[in-house]
Amino acid sequence: MRRYYRNRLAEIYRFLVPPGARVLELGCARGDLLAALKPSYGVGVDVSPALVSQARARYPHLHFVEADAHFFDAGEKFDFILCSDIVNDLWDVQQVFEVAARHSQASTRLILNCHSRLWEIPRHIAERFGLAKPLLPQNWLTVGDIANLLYLADLEMVRSWPEIMWPLRTPLIDTLCNRYLVKLWPFRHLGITNFVVARPRPQQRKGPKPIVSVVVAARNEAGNIAAIFDRVPEMGSGTELIFVEGHSKDKTYEKIEAEMARRQRPLTKLFRQPGKGKGDAVRMGFAQASGDLLMILDADLTVAPEDLPRFYEAWESNKGEYINGVRLVYPMEEGAMRPFNFLGNKFFSLAFSWLLSQSIKDTLCGTKVMSKAQYKMIADNRSYFGDFDPFGDFDLIFGAAKYNLKFVDLPIRYRERTYGDTNIQRWTHGWLLLRMVLFAMRRVKFI
Repeated sequence: MRRYYRNRLAEIYRFLVPPGARVLELGCARGDLLAALKPSYGVGVDVSPALVSQARARYPHLHFVEADAHFFDAGEKFDFILCSDIVNDLWDVQQVFEVAARHSQASTRLILNCHSRLWEIPRHIAERFGLAKPLLPQNWLTVGDIANLLYLADLEMVRSWPEIMWPLRTPLIDTLCNRYLVKLWPFRHLGITNFVVARPRPQQRKGPKPIVSVVVAARNEAGNIAAIFDRVPEMGSGTELIFVEGHSKDKTYEKIEAEMARRQRPLTKLFRQPGKGKGDAVRMGFAQASGDLLMILDADLTVAPEDLPRFYEAWESNKGEYINGVRLVYPMEEGAMRPFNFLGNKFFSLAFSWLLSQSIKDTLCGTKVMSKAQYKMIADNRSYFGDFDPFGDFDLIFGAAKYNLKFVDLPIRYRERTYGDTNIQRWTHGWLLLRMVLFAMRRVKFI
């Protein structure tokens, strides 16, 4: 009866953990989940000698250790640490979370699932009538309880969500319940297990300051080029300015060339994009960037370049890994955003916050920041979502959410254009955005 439940858990974990990672599983049992993730280096820990013996026989390419998770110390760090269905059984949950923290680096993700407290009474009834195997006294913890214990262990919750409301293989019914209904209100409260993704508590990044690459996609923006050179500040150990010009009709390319020759700014590059759309330009700019930190600045200067150091500080302090500009908090300049665009942005912020189980208040603000290493991970796995986003925003958002990066919304004051016209077509692009929401539902939410 538990085979379907365990297979469904493995399917979810495979979505969350990319193949080839360094993975530690605390409470690994026979090692089936660890093996399903295809790690480059996998370590499983379990207190049961019989289960560890079976795991070693089944998966000789993985490493299994007979040990109590409360006291385990491998003396090394991992990319992912898993605690699947063991939190309910632990004597001291905080102590095991502290073990996970000791095996973590800044980019590590702890992923756990544990039984929902809503199922405590049904479980007792099932045991009483012999419909379920009796368990030891359980820790029936809420997501709030887990978040607090993570905090005490110097970890922080990135996101959480319910899974599996029908734990038996039943054609059509199990797919309907577990892929769709459990993600929707009010059925989400019937999920048997809660998933939680956590990361180490933020600390100031150590080591040398990064070179910051600022990518500017510029199409018909000749009147703004000089101001971009004047106003983009120096950050980190140096700021690289990368222009990607998009077949302009107002000699934007020639204007950038002239300013580059006049300014003699050492870290400046200019490219002409091969395709169309801002997304194509941003991908080209990121591919050519030599910096360790990547930023996007819209060439229309509706987001002030002087705000970029605030994005840098949010990333450098490790408060977030995907820093997202938000135009919808502070009052905007008159004429900066048309009323229907404002309502559309509000709708998409709510839709994507629900889709990603993380708050993202403005999906289309042009200014976004992430590390080059994290972008490379997204780019290397872009085939999962496909290459259909002309804006570039959702390509990054979807990828960052799939790999559980910590989102941080950073409010900015949105300004009116002083040169040229917007390249956004309100109704045509609005319909395309709605299609992308529906696509993301299939690829991110209803997995």
